[in-house]
Amino acid sequence: MTWVNWARDQRCAPAAHAAPASEQEVADEVRRAARAGRPVKAVGSGHSFSDIACTDGHLLSLARLDRVLDADPATGLVRVQAGITLRALGERLAEHGLALENQGDIDAQSLAGALAIGTHGTGARFGNLSSRVAALRLVTAAGEAIDVTGGDELRAARVGLGALGVVTEVTLRCVPAFTLERVDEPRSLHATLDELDSLVDGLDHFELWAFPYADRVMARLGTRSTRPPEPRPAAAGWIKERLENEGLALAGRLTRRVPRAVPRLNRLLTRLIARDVLVDRSHRVYANRRDLRFTEQEHAVPREHARAAVEGVLATVARLRLPIALPIEVRFVAADDALLSPSAGRDTCYVAIHQHAGHDPAPYFRAVEELMDRFDGRPHWGKRHGQTAATLASRYPDWGAFAAVRDRMDPDRRFTNAYLRRVLGP
Repeated sequence: MTWVNWARDQRCAPAAHAAPASEQEVADEVRRAARAGRPVKAVGSGHSFSDIACTDGHLLSLARLDRVLDADPATGLVRVQAGITLRALGERLAEHGLALENQGDIDAQSLAGALAIGTHGTGARFGNLSSRVAALRLVTAAGEAIDVTGGDELRAARVGLGALGVVTEVTLRCVPAFTLERVDEPRSLHATLDELDSLVDGLDHFELWAFPYADRVMARLGTRSTRPPEPRPAAAGWIKERLENEGLALAGRLTRRVPRAVPRLNRLLTRLIARDVLVDRSHRVYANRRDLRFTEQEHAVPREHARAAVEGVLATVARLRLPIALPIEVRFVAADDALLSPSAGRDTCYVAIHQHAGHDPAPYFRAVEELMDRFDGRPHWGKRHGQTAATLASRYPDWGAFAAVRDRMDPDRRFTNAYLRRVLGP
């Protein structure tokens, strides 16, 4: 079979493929791969843009490991199987009066996959998703299931890149269910950058989308509220998301045919941004429907460089006259202590750039990556980047600690692939 990711720009032909329905079946598959001398790679929903999930060995889909095993509203501790999607998890948590503390804007990801690459949302007081992991279970290279409950092992496994074993269960620290009020509104680019720190610190959740060549941005202001949820009618929500996706898809087609029209097109798009308010349970507010196919690069830079990084990307696009019709996405995350988390040890601004499917992203992504290197940028593990172990090691204070955990848990490198050899070293 051929495995293809969501964006359809990463593909591989594994020698074997399995979809185990239990932890025991995961262990059996790992031992089977070992007998055949094959590497093992677990895969979730395939929403990474990098080749982190690709393998020519034994590919294990966790999609059938999708149950909530235990939920305690009193402590907030919830034990779930690793293959559950964030969308399904949000609904199941709500049934117990619980919610994730924070969440990204894509909920099609599997939990284990989202953790492995350091998936995050936005909010200066909140860490990434992995910062809420209290414990986990994984199947080792020997085909044995173990509990990982603390120390460097847990700090490594929370953002483990799939390099330590196959995660089968996760225990999360959840919070009581809450309502989130989200306001999307057009704002001046320069005024927003001038007020950036006050916006980030004054709101529970803040993010912005800045279009190249335009002087207006779309800002998303999120506040936790005591108001009762006011769900948007399903049809109205579908129409809004459909229009957004179709509008950006049309921009991609125009960009291909008339690239010199992109500056005027972007200025027009930002003039069409309308204020929108949504008040609902958090898991229904965080996520957005994504039908538009694109590829993405994202870098985590120290928060103090946020404005310079955003202005640098916009200046780079203008200087190179790149026909970029998709916005720059800017989010903020608190520091955490996972060994290979892109926000490890520092409050972080994430700057994400996008290119339509079918367009060559290389000139844009290469130029922005060189810019982010100047800000000590760390790439998002699930997004496209050109970094290697030689360039990454100095950016992570606990790089050696992760390597030591990996040597103990997978000395023979059963859980490896071309991506891991590139970013972690041979």
